Amino acid sequence: MAPNYVMIVALITFICFSLCFGDDAMLPTHNNLITKSNCNESCGNVNIPFPFCMSRDCTLRDQFLVTCDYSLNPPQPFLENSSIEITSISLAGQLNVLQFISTDCYGAGISTNKIKSFIALPSLLTVNDTSNRFIAVGCDTYAIVQGYYTKFGAKIEYPSYITGCMSMCNSIDDAVNGDKNSCSGVGCCQTSIPKGAWNVTITLSSYYNYNYTDMKNDLSCSYAFVVDQANFNFSKTYLSNLQNAEKLPLVLDWAVGEDKCEIAMRNSTTYACKSNNSYCHDDSNGYRCSCMQGYDGNPYLIDGCQDINECVDQKPDYRCVKNAICNNTDGSYTCTCPPDFSGDGYTECNRENPHRKIQNIYLIIGITAGVALMVIIVFGWSYTAFQRRKMSTMKKKFFQENGGLVLQQRLTREEESSHTNTIKIFTADELEKATNGFDKDRVVGQGGFGTVYKGYLKDNCVAAIKKSKVIDRNQIEQFINEVLVHSQINHRNVVKLLGCCLETEVPLLVYEFISNGTLSEHLHDKLKASALSLDIRLKVAAETAGVLSYLHSAAYPPIIHRDIKSVNILLDKSYTAKVSDFGASKLVPANQKEISTLVQGTLGYLDPEYLQTNQLTEKSDVYSFGVVLVELLTGREALCFQRPEEERSLTQYFISSVEKGHLFNILDDNIICDEGNAGQLKTVAVLAQRCLNVKGDDRPTMKEIAAELEAGSRLKHSWAQTDQHSEESESLLHDTQPLGFGYEYSEHSVHIDSITNHVTLPIPGGR
Repeated sequence: MAPNYVMIVALITFICFSLCFGDDAMLPTHNNLITKSNCNESCGNVNIPFPFCMSRDCTLRDQFLVTCDYSLNPPQPFLENSSIEITSISLAGQLNVLQFISTDCYGAGISTNKIKSFIALPSLLTVNDTSNRFIAVGCDTYAIVQGYYTKFGAKIEYPSYITGCMSMCNSIDDAVNGDKNSCSGVGCCQTSIPKGAWNVTITLSSYYNYNYTDMKNDLSCSYAFVVDQANFNFSKTYLSNLQNAEKLPLVLDWAVGEDKCEIAMRNSTTYACKSNNSYCHDDSNGYRCSCMQGYDGNPYLIDGCQDINECVDQKPDYRCVKNAICNNTDGSYTCTCPPDFSGDGYTECNRENPHRKIQNIYLIIGITAGVALMVIIVFGWSYTAFQRRKMSTMKKKFFQENGGLVLQQRLTREEESSHTNTIKIFTADELEKATNGFDKDRVVGQGGFGTVYKGYLKDNCVAAIKKSKVIDRNQIEQFINEVLVHSQINHRNVVKLLGCCLETEVPLLVYEFISNGTLSEHLHDKLKASALSLDIRLKVAAETAGVLSYLHSAAYPPIIHRDIKSVNILLDKSYTAKVSDFGASKLVPANQKEISTLVQGTLGYLDPEYLQTNQLTEKSDVYSFGVVLVELLTGREALCFQRPEEERSLTQYFISSVEKGHLFNILDDNIICDEGNAGQLKTVAVLAQRCLNVKGDDRPTMKEIAAELEAGSRLKHSWAQTDQHSEESESLLHDTQPLGFGYEYSEHSVHIDSITNHVTLPIPGGR
């Protein structure tokens, strides 16, 4: 009986230990490193295991150098500096990549033949001959694939290989339907490529020069490519994808060295199998390394091959029978039967005495409950204290990483100089409570940038709390810039920034709550647009122009918004404009006219002069405002690829229509129903046209624009009473300058002295 109770106590201890510390306490830790220390192990969504790497210091050979293109979203890895895009790297010796398609399009008597060198690989890399097939698709097509192959790890340039296939049919539809989606020569042909090919060139052409009577009015295409055959299916769906695809998946083989194992092992310095639990095996292209049975990991790193816990993984060759207890060992495992069972654990585990097991179960439950209760009492308080310390540490870490110390110092300096405290740094607990734990029912806006929640602060103030989805530490300085710029703006038509929170992984911004959505939503929604009369639209334009004039002329130092668009103009219930999003804005020092900076903004609104020269001035805001003014007149989006080509760019289409005398053909139907508006519409159109001048010097200033729009509104008596008691705009910067408009009237507009252009140093990042 004694041995049984010893086993019971051991089993109870095992159960209690797992209850206290979770599954990780029962399992040995593994080394999950896939590359050397201090080396990047991924590019975007692709892991880059050693011997591949993104720097020469981390890679084993230059052939395994990977270039990560961070300009793409997400970032994408490429083989060295080539156009070969990597999608995955396997330590089993395979590399999945994307490569170009050779295309030959023809129709209506026109043929554009293309011959494209498909791939040229460095040594140790070859095209996989079993996974890939050479495919040609078309109704009058022959395709040739040729190149060179390797032998025993060396590139052989002679003899070369040449092969190909021919595809004929009356039409692709007949080929797909008649051949039941098979690629056998009718509309599609295929052939294999030789083993060890490192260079592949594709030639695509026609036997009859595409002289088919049923194709005179149709533009058709032929294609040729080497592709992973698991990703190819000759069907209508696949053909439609080919018309839009630029690249297709391809499987490459790689070896770690050019020699065979017997020769490579003689030189311990260059021998690549570094892990103690690894072994070498020959490959057609050289040799590779693998972890021994019972181990997994990276055999090219010291201690890279770690023990597999077969008791958890339970692969198909798992040998423990039902009821057996598995015990993991280094490189293997053992199977034993539990107490009151007979057998070896590999072939059988039979119950000896059911009544004794029931007794033992009761005993185990009692002891386990007692031990568990003791563990809860002993460790409960410690765990709670640990969690509090951990949470406090994380908040401090996020606060520092999000630039909290820098922001506090700069806000303190601003408060001391202006004696005003307008921006509050909230705690995470305050915003958690304000949004009811970021309840999904509080969501008022959501998009690619993140989520906006409606929150109720302690003083019952309704706020909009902006929570971004992504984490980009490179944008922290831009975030601080937005807070600082906002802290120095006090204008009735600017969305007020109440504060921010830096204790969370992603910084949170707290704004005043604007209830009626964006100008873009009202303009591009048919139902909402019908409620926007010409008077309301010109009121919004005048208020927006007033904000920009204030930023350029009254704020000190002046501010260039740099991202004016209809999405960044909010409307309250009375359709009062509220300008938002100052993340890209610039505080410009005096006595400077231009600033050299990275281009930021939104396509369709970007100043073409700024886009070409990288020189930012206040006239860049004038151009963007001109685009918004055209949106107000036409109700159209600034850039829409669903429209005909000549109408995709709203600015170009608007200018062309005005020059041709077709202005009223493109105006929004909701504002041209009253014939009495014709003169006013023409005047605003001329103002918009002046704002959209390609050359910045030919554009009016925001002072002039604001004065013209305000003068027009006074003549119309549309909203004179609304502005009669408007809030006095003021700057909270060091020296506030008054908004004085000294202007004189001419035949077509109001002329105002332009303010001096300014410059500021660039802040990294952009949108």
